[in-house]
Amino acid sequence: MANTNVNNVDEKVANMDSEKKDQVLQDFEEFKGYLSDKVSKGQKLGLGEEQLAKAAEKVAGYLAEHEEPRNSEEKLLQELWKVGDKDQQHALAHMLVRLVD
Repeated sequence: MANTNVNNVDEKVANMDSEKKDQVLQDFEEFKGYLSDKVSKGQKLGLGEEQLAKAAEKVAGYLAEHEEPRNSEEKLLQELWKVGDKDQQHALAHMLVRLVD
């Protein structure tokens, strides 16, 4: 079940209502709150930090490729994501999970 949740992340982000997506991405504190809610739900489903980081990695990858940053914090995250290799991106995903946990 946990792998299914992680594998559906791309689809869920892509299918998010554009108004909701704009609201979440407009303000970094709103984004952190949204991510915190998703991390909390994942923990309640029994996902560990590694699984949560993999899900965060998928979200970050999607956002870096498909969304323009809407504030300076998102711009910094996108820049870090793009210059990082796979291991660095994975470490950044872990840090994002810890940031909101």
